[in-house]
Amino acid sequence: MTSMISYSTEVQQALEDKKPIVALESTIISHGMPYPQNVETARVVEQIIRDNGAVPATIAIMDGKIKIGLSEEELEMLGNTPGVSKVSRRDIGQLIATKKIGATTVAATMICAELAGIRVFATGGIGGVHRGAETTMDISADLEELSNTGVAVVCAGAKSILDIGLTLEYLETKGVPVIGYQTDVMPAFYTRSSGFDLTFRSDGADELAQVLKAKWDLGIKGGAVIANPIPEEHALEESFINGIIAQAMAEAKENGISGKEVTPFLLGKVKELTEGKSLVANIELVKHNAKVGAELAAAYNKL
Repeated sequence: MTSMISYSTEVQQALEDKKPIVALESTIISHGMPYPQNVETARVVEQIIRDNGAVPATIAIMDGKIKIGLSEEELEMLGNTPGVSKVSRRDIGQLIATKKIGATTVAATMICAELAGIRVFATGGIGGVHRGAETTMDISADLEELSNTGVAVVCAGAKSILDIGLTLEYLETKGVPVIGYQTDVMPAFYTRSSGFDLTFRSDGADELAQVLKAKWDLGIKGGAVIANPIPEEHALEESFINGIIAQAMAEAKENGISGKEVTPFLLGKVKELTEGKSLVANIELVKHNAKVGAELAAAYNKL
């Protein structure tokens, strides 16, 4: 297995020195934002993690290997190459065997992070139960991965385009803790509140780290969602973004878009309809999650 995993020099050194490491996904670079904002944001996010006492490990699949930590050239290639594959659990073996470039989703990043011994992962928002899933069965593989893979995911909740109530129900059924970080309600990506209450809140990285350590020391498998709301000054107004999402979903339906193409289409349409405001919010929430992720990784590393 080790022949299929490659570490950047920075991450390899951090593992040897037992420094805190934060995993980062790569679909946010290849599919979540346009070039060059995607690569610029990736570099800024990595630096935020360094500035807050941890080492960043952006994950992707290249040259038949799982790359744990990317070079400047690899980041650029990922953000500027057409046709990069979007990789979930089902795709990992195929991408390694065919030596194609693959950007890891939340689910795939969790798997790769666990293989590398990394416990904390910062991203934008998790996938979840899509609106209308009671007939389409369109449910993100992220949720199943959270129930199986022992990685804490720091995120701004579930993406606003999803059915957040059903997403929380699914996570509860699967036994996945959803912990509000300095909040009592589930955030909704672009907004600080989805209107759904959470059962557990934590106000500091040290307590969060202790909760995770207790869970994993007991052998309780699976990860946790650390729901960290977008900073207030960057949040979008709830009725405004909800109207935009409704319009984007109607267009997706009209165009027959389904499966894994739904999320990038909707996010692109939301960016267009908000005249770029959603992209600014997206960048700011990812930066905030990176900071909290670094603080959590540092706290967990001390235990």
